[in-house]
Amino acid sequence: MDPVVALRELGGVGTFRELLGLTTRAQLLVAVDSGVIHKPRHNRYCLADLEGTMRAVARTGGTASHLSAAQEFGWKLKHEPLRPCITMPRSARKPSGSYELHWADLSERELRRNVTSRTRTVIDCARAYDFDVALCVADSALREGIVDRDDLIIAAARSPRTGRAKALRVAHAATPLRANPFETCLHVIAMTVPGLDVVPQGHVPGVGFVDLLDRVLGIVFEAESFEHHWTKAGLQRDVDRYTTAARLGLVVVRFSWVDVMFRPDEVRAAIEDVVRWRTMQAVGRHGLAA
Repeated sequence: MDPVVALRELGGVGTFRELLGLTTRAQLLVAVDSGVIHKPRHNRYCLADLEGTMRAVARTGGTASHLSAAQEFGWKLKHEPLRPCITMPRSARKPSGSYELHWADLSERELRRNVTSRTRTVIDCARAYDFDVALCVADSALREGIVDRDDLIIAAARSPRTGRAKALRVAHAATPLRANPFETCLHVIAMTVPGLDVVPQGHVPGVGFVDLLDRVLGIVFEAESFEHHWTKAGLQRDVDRYTTAARLGLVVVRFSWVDVMFRPDEVRAAIEDVVRWRTMQAVGRHGLAA
């Protein structure tokens, strides 16, 4: 797989080991040498030109914020920002150039470090972007382990009224259990399907942990990546897991990264069909038992 495509599937940032699960060492070295992939520090590869973002911060006199701040922290995102995201002090004038600009009061520490705080970054994204984009940021922040969900809920409740409801929704829904933006975006789609109640990283005896699980309807949803499934051993592991799931009466529905990121309506329609049939089967079993 092309290293750029691999990094996008990983959420825009990845380690050497993560990338080698999707591409080759030679391809990665070529991509870094050509500048299409950046290596800002040891064992960290990203699509974002973080040095370019910091140059934009210096030019404007603002602070890296929103998705640009999330990139600076090394968080995995649904997609990288099209332009550097900069927050300016309220008294500042609009700078020239192509930026995603915001205005707010900034703390001395934020001004000194040229990046908004972790908690603020999550809340800013929750107030500014669509739910799936913001939830990917929040989940990544929780996986890092420096902030927790209570921090986010308190900050959301204290945020400005405009966008507060969006921030609270993201804070309450955030969890470190979803492994990456792929799983987060699949879960967001599943949340919109009536009659479905999935949990992330549900445990099935004999199968192990699955990406999403509805225990009542007996449905497993898997966000399938090439990372763990392109070898003979990976294929055999999948066959064993899904055969065991079938023997337990579970329906396993698998989606690719392209499905979830670019064809969400089709993914939702597929999930709705499975939920409808499983609900009918459950009613039928109940009727027979009666």
